[in-house]
Parts: sequence; structure tokens; C-alpha cells
Amino acid sequence: MEHNIFFPPHAGVRLGALATQLDAELEDAGNDGILIRSVSPIARAKEGDVCYILSRSSRDELKTCRASAILCRPAVRSVIPDHIPVLLSSNPHVAFARAGAIFHPEAMRPKGIADDQSGIQPGAYVHPTARLEAGVTVEPTAVIGADVEIGEGSHIAAGAIIGQSVKIGRNCSIASGVSIQCALIGNDVIIFNGARIGQDGFGYAPSPTGLLKIVQVGRVIIQDKVEIGANTTIDRGTMDDTVIGEGTKIDNLVQIGHNVRIGRHCGIVSQVGIAGSTRIGDGVMIGGHSGVNGHITIGDGAQIGAMSGVIGDVEPGARLGGVPARPMKDFLRDVANIMSQSESRTKDKRNDNG
Repeated sequence: MEHNIFFPPHAGVRLGALATQLDAELEDAGNDGILIRSVSPIARAKEGDVCYILSRSSRDELKTCRASAILCRPAVRSVIPDHIPVLLSSNPHVAFARAGAIFHPEAMRPKGIADDQSGIQPGAYVHPTARLEAGVTVEPTAVIGADVEIGEGSHIAAGAIIGQSVKIGRNCSIASGVSIQCALIGNDVIIFNGARIGQDGFGYAPSPTGLLKIVQVGRVIIQDKVEIGANTTIDRGTMDDTVIGEGTKIDNLVQIGHNVRIGRHCGIVSQVGIAGSTRIGDGVMIGGHSGVNGHITIGDGAQIGAMSGVIGDVEPGARLGGVPARPMKDFLRDVANIMSQSESRTKDKRNDNG
């Protein structure tokens, strides 16, 4: 794939300087002056690109690799062709992530319709009582409500709606079509297109005449360096707060119910649903399309496999999978048994039809 107009190549960084920035070791100092301009996958890498390899299983991709440099661990060095300059790193995955931020900083946050402009742009509405620090950008058709506070360097994209009394910290990116109400947001937060923050939680009391709505008067608290994916929804608390901890990354199309508290540096993948009043510890990873029951606790460092159904408390550090979620080794054994039984029935059927 050639570079496209959306993310053009960088002006260039010399390989020696790049090694220093990535905390990597340039194996051959004679390659110090090679110019690197972009990142690429191994198989399609060409001159000016840097790529990375994690294991020997990817060695076949090196046959078509024409990169100007490749990041790898010392243990994988022997599979790299002689014509490709090598950057040795103890963690090439992390180093490659840093390289991407160097060469394509514009791709690290949502793109607005007028990123080259700043300030309150024509067509935006900012309520007279809103307080915006210097360097805030508000794009056309964005709406900033009464008593809103937005910190320096934050960017509110077209069509975003920031409700009354919302507080947004510094250097935040609020993408197009986002709506935020009843929320306090920290610094360096990124919220992608179409996310909905602070709407009613799903709370009803059964009665003889039907479901009666329970008032939702809590808030959403989003701490520093959180990322929230496109079309994700985070309900405000009923009477307590819904809290997203510092550094947590939430994928697209995730539903987080009222009063949920998520710890620091968690990863939550697309189509996860978390029911109300659940407590999730620090460093928890939840795979895509999983469902998490309400009013339970998931301990620090737990890992939930994709398409799991978590119905009860989870111990810190546990690894679970399946429906209902159970220890991963038990889940994998159950899957193996089911596959074995299926193969046995198929074999018996063939013999019967012999």
C-alpha cells in the first residue's frame, strides 16, 4: 500500500537518532545516516520504512521486506536478512509504538475537519457562561453549554455537544459527534467519534403498573489519559458515580452501565457489556464480545477471554474464558472434550453409512 493523503510520510529521522529516541541499539553504526520516514508491516515495508518482528514464525514475511530498518529482540536477530539494518530492543513492540507516534503524530488523536485552525471557529456555539482556557479549539457546529469549563489545548470537533456544567481538562480530544453530559473529565483524554458519555443509566423498579423509572442523578468521572472508542456509551451513576480510571483504554461499541467503577490501565475490547455497579480492578483485560454481570468484583490483573460470560466475582490475576466464565484451563479442556466427542460422532456416522 502506498502512502495516502490522510497520513503522508514524515520529513525523516536519521536512524541513529531514532535508535536513541526508541531506547534501541543500532547494530551497525555505519547505518546511522539512513533516513526513516514511516512505519510499515514487514511484508510490505520499503525504503524509508521501519518495521518490527516479534518471533521467528514471521520469517517468511521477510522475503519481501525492503525496510530501511527493523526492530527485533536479540534472540530473533539471526533470522533478519543481511541487507536490512537492525535496531535491537528488549521490547520491539513498545519501540515500534513509539516510532509510530514519532512519524505520524497526527494519527494519534481523532482528526477534525479543521485541524489547521484554532480558537472558536465560525459556526460553533459557546454559551456566554462557558469558561475556555487559552488554546482551546471549537470547530463549526460544536455546541458548548452553560458553565462548561475546558482546559488549555483541548480540541472539540464538529458536531460535538458538551452539556451544561461539564468539566474537560487540558489537551483533550473530543471527536465529531460526541455527546457529553453530567461528566468530569481529566487531562489528555481522547474520546472518539459518536461516543455518548453521561446519559441515563438503565434503572427501573417493577410495579403492578409496569416498570417505574429510577432517577439517575450521579456523574461520570473520567481520569487522565483515558481513551474511549467510537460509539461507546458510558452511563452516569444512579446516585453514586461511574468512574473510569487513569490510563484505561476502551474500544469501540462498548457499553458501561451506571455506577461501574473501572480501575487504572485496563483494556476493554469492542462489544463488551458491563452491567451496573460492577467493580473492576487495575490492569484488567476484557476480550471482545464479553458480558460482565452487575454487582460483582473483578480483581486486579484479571484476564477475561473473548466471548466470555462473567457471572460472579473474579479473583485477582485470574484467567477466565467461556460461558459461564471459568478458569481458562478448564474452559480449554471443555472445548477439547466437545471437539473430541463431535469427531467421534462424525466417525461413527461414517461407519454406519459405510
